Amino acid sequence: MARGNQGINDQLFRTRGRNAAETRETPEEIRRRQIRSWIILVCVVLAVVLGIHFLGRYGKGKEIGISRLPCYSNQNVTPFRDGLLYYDGASIHHLSSSGMIRWSFPAGTDVKFTVGPTHMAIWSGTQLFLVDQNGNATYNESMEANVQFVRVGERYVAAVVGEDTDPKLIVKDLKGTQVDAELEAYSGLMILDAGFYGEQGEYLWTLSLDVFGTAPNTILNTFQVGKMNYNEVSLGEALTYKVIYENAKLRVFTTRQVYTYDYRAVQDTNSTMLVYGWKLIDADVPERGRAKMLLAPTSQTSSAQLISELRVLEGMSDKRYTLPTTCVGASIYRGNIYAISADYIYRADMSSQKFFGYQIPVPEGMEVTAFYGITDDGRMLLASGETMYSMTLPER
Repeated sequence: MARGNQGINDQLFRTRGRNAAETRETPEEIRRRQIRSWIILVCVVLAVVLGIHFLGRYGKGKEIGISRLPCYSNQNVTPFRDGLLYYDGASIHHLSSSGMIRWSFPAGTDVKFTVGPTHMAIWSGTQLFLVDQNGNATYNESMEANVQFVRVGERYVAAVVGEDTDPKLIVKDLKGTQVDAELEAYSGLMILDAGFYGEQGEYLWTLSLDVFGTAPNTILNTFQVGKMNYNEVSLGEALTYKVIYENAKLRVFTTRQVYTYDYRAVQDTNSTMLVYGWKLIDADVPERGRAKMLLAPTSQTSSAQLISELRVLEGMSDKRYTLPTTCVGASIYRGNIYAISADYIYRADMSSQKFFGYQIPVPEGMEVTAFYGITDDGRMLLASGETMYSMTLPER
């Protein structure tokens, strides 16, 4: 039995000896293994270096730039193209989005103004100015009666003049030539708002209120500028406050529902949506495709906004968002939702309900109190008390 065990041990020893001999590396194999080790080490080092470089670039892309503007929050600050306008009581100034003064227009005292795609309108009493994007007046004349308000489109301007309940609607081109007028159609009505639509802005909608009827009634009118076609729709007692043109449709917002109409004011009853308790605060309207419309709870959209929830309508899609904290304003820009709190800006992609937060670099001890919109080149206009700032949007 002992000799048998000894034989087995001898056999195991010889087998292990052969395996060790067979696995012993030659000098060439050792050299190759060392080269492979060095290659792996170099690759690891390069990966770390590239990773640090990428993270550095990524972090820089997330930095937010902010500039103090030479205007105050009580000076009718308004985004205009890739900059902004403000009125100092005597002149209207156009600034770049970073705060550089481009031009000034001597408008006079006690004036009001509004902007369009390429022009702005300024009025006071019967006087009406049309001014292009370079600060040059293209029209400066007196209207037949006091101007109530003006709306500017791509090709035309609509001026509502006269008494509150006996207004006249005058349509001019951007050089002031009259192209249409409705002198008696609104007798007994109060015109609330107007706007141009269509690919070239050749159509016009108006909202008016019948103040002498047995019950309040808002009326939507549509017509083609310079033509005699005219359409009218009764919208009922609910307050109608906004009309958006998108995807060849008019989306009409009331305090209860959103209605959809075509060019001829024919309703698409299948596209009606309930929005009771919500108010439209912004819209992202592309040249083609569906608009993205941003709403907030009506109770949170007073003069001192403290918004905690948002809602986005796109076609028949309806999404809800809960903000990380209460915000003083919100906007929708190029497919992203932005909300602004006292010290943070939050961004969420339309495809996600997750918000990412970025600290706003305002001076220590100051906080954001109001939001004034986003310029065409993607800078947000903010106020901290009376002080105005222009801030870059955080990147994706």
